[in-house]
Amino acid sequence: MARRRGRRDAEASTKIAADDVGPVAGVYPIDTGTAELVPDPYRDGAWQLLVNGVLSSHWVPGEPAELDFEYMRWIAALLRDRFTDGSAPLRLLHLGGAGCSLARWANAVYPASRQVVVEIDAALAALVRDRFDLPRAPMLRLRVGEARAVTESLTPGTRDVVIRDVFAGAVTPEPLTTLEFTRAVDALLAAGGVYVANCGDRPDLALARGEAATIAAVFEHTVAIADPPMFKGRRWGNIILAGSHAPLEPSPALRRTLLTDAVPAQVWDDAQVRRFAAGSRPRVD
Repeated sequence: MARRRGRRDAEASTKIAADDVGPVAGVYPIDTGTAELVPDPYRDGAWQLLVNGVLSSHWVPGEPAELDFEYMRWIAALLRDRFTDGSAPLRLLHLGGAGCSLARWANAVYPASRQVVVEIDAALAALVRDRFDLPRAPMLRLRVGEARAVTESLTPGTRDVVIRDVFAGAVTPEPLTTLEFTRAVDALLAAGGVYVANCGDRPDLALARGEAATIAAVFEHTVAIADPPMFKGRRWGNIILAGSHAPLEPSPALRRTLLTDAVPAQVWDDAQVRRFAAGSRPRVD
């Protein structure tokens, strides 16, 4: 989920001149509406990407390991806790592209990794590829398509990490939250692989409970990460849910990292996640 901004600047052409390098502020028509590139008003040299008026990505040129969105930092901390070897040649699938912030982070932290980012909007993918100084294929490939269709088309057992960060407005499209989809993700993961889902929800947490029940029905091990007000149902926000067939018990180092984040967060272990999901049925097609 992201914050909304004010009025857009003057229109910018979708055609990117060959001699243009790096981001250029303006509004760019894309297949699903508009994308806007805006200099970060709080940090010189940093940029924001808004998709249809919603803040969707942030990046600092030359600093790919820096993540501005708290939920991305939480995901990064979880992956660092699970995959401690920075030389590991991880295979990551990102469902939801926008500015590819997490993919840039993974390339910096796990430089031997191979990544595919799935983005449904072809014009947005082209804009990001041209403007955001992304790693080139085969280290990072952008694939245009619908996230579930792409997931179901890939060879089983070929990914170490699948990250779902797809939103239509403030919520994840329902076909990406179901038991059938989660089983497709499970089939795609290699032994010890991890599925990470960014769940945006209202204070009643009904969606998050249903998603927790769904992921817990597929994977033996689960964790959840959020800030305390979100876990207590006091606001709209993000809960990170993860599942694996390998243990995901949070380490003391992960707990410290999350508690000392700029937006302090808690991590729930498997027992806590299952208690949270109790009474909710797995979501189905």
